[in-house]
Amino acid sequence: MLRTHSCGELRLTHAGQKVSLCGWVQTIRDKGSVIWVDLRDRYGITQLLFEEGRSHAEVIQKVRECGREYVIKATGMVIERINKNPRIATGDIEILVEELDILNASETPPFTIEDESDGGDELRMKYRYLDLRRNPLKNNLTLRNLLAREIRNYLWDHEFMEIETPFLIKSTPEGARDFVVPSRLHHGQFYALPQSPQTFKQLLMVSGYDRYFQIVRCFRDEDLRADRQPEFTQIDCEMSFVEQKDILQVFEGMVQQLFQKVKNITLGDFPVMTWDEAMHRYGSDKPDLRFGMEFCHIDEIVKGHQFKVFDDAETVVAINAKGCAGYTRKQTDELTDFVKRPQVGAGGMIYLRYNEDGTLKSSVDKFYNEEELKKWAAYCSMQPGDLLLVLAGKKKQTLKAMCELRLEMGNRMGLRDPFNYKPLWVVDFPLLEWDEETQRFYAMHHPFTSPKPEHIP
Repeated sequence: MLRTHSCGELRLTHAGQKVSLCGWVQTIRDKGSVIWVDLRDRYGITQLLFEEGRSHAEVIQKVRECGREYVIKATGMVIERINKNPRIATGDIEILVEELDILNASETPPFTIEDESDGGDELRMKYRYLDLRRNPLKNNLTLRNLLAREIRNYLWDHEFMEIETPFLIKSTPEGARDFVVPSRLHHGQFYALPQSPQTFKQLLMVSGYDRYFQIVRCFRDEDLRADRQPEFTQIDCEMSFVEQKDILQVFEGMVQQLFQKVKNITLGDFPVMTWDEAMHRYGSDKPDLRFGMEFCHIDEIVKGHQFKVFDDAETVVAINAKGCAGYTRKQTDELTDFVKRPQVGAGGMIYLRYNEDGTLKSSVDKFYNEEELKKWAAYCSMQPGDLLLVLAGKKKQTLKAMCELRLEMGNRMGLRDPFNYKPLWVVDFPLLEWDEETQRFYAMHHPFTSPKPEHIP
């Protein structure tokens, strides 16, 4: 081995030991008689010391030939640092270098290898091998590695077999378009890359392999979205001779173990919510439970007042933004513009402001007097200082738009803490939905889902 330790390994307890390190030059600070080099590998950073009178002249000359991202091997003695650096794990020590070998020279990188780089996306993609040296990407890959290891450990402990399935397959009717691969041997015929291993894992169940899994690459030829990529990795599992509660129990345990082992976070029991309940309360089949702001369905108390927008609507739904009555006209106009965006799809937004002095102000005062607005406020549990935001229209479109508005308000109010985790199970998804435009049913879930016995005529 060229090295005895990694760049993130040495501590004060190693003082007095002779060690060899290999890595990339992060920075060089030349103060004349003293030169410091930060040496980096994927485990961390260690400071190297070159000092006249303590290091050989040829070693000092050689380090002055180095630049950023040079790959070097340094051998020397571990000593205690005079000026310690509490921000890094090796900050109590440094290496007084006795020998230095340049393993590979480097041109000056086109951007800095720092957490916050000065390189744009296109430049960093061009020099991907440099970008992958940065901590944010390294941490992502490290996290994926830890997750994969813990997933395997958990599923192996629960008697699952890891079985690889083919990548070159026959096209199957699934939710997206296939990527196709032409066959060299059979002219004019094509393989498809799997959107999922669904067919193969069904074969495995029929064959008696009652607990299967693989961490598998899948391919779907569809437009890019935040949660859609042409290729992605999924934890693919299948079980035989089980009921719904067994599946929830096994995989809730897996998620809990992953958070505990990888993030040191203890998750409690996951709440279970039906699809109908999730849509009614949050307008989403993956509701964000980190904050409240549940939907208030106010159809019964707002219709019949000659306000056509409400009277003609299939549904009228509201959310109570606590403490937001002080929003300015500009801010409420921004929210109106937000819901009118094509991605959100609402026709407009109505608000009710519950002022701190107890008065009510609405954008539809012409149609509703103070007593009627008080009914809105009471129904939605408003307090002085709150702001009620209301959307109306066709049910499906309005619930979707209100879901987007709720998430936007959660962001604006700082309620969506990325380090607060609130997982849940959403069950009883509809299998099919009717499309008025094409006059046919479409699958809302994949067609391999078993119907509940009580739903079968």
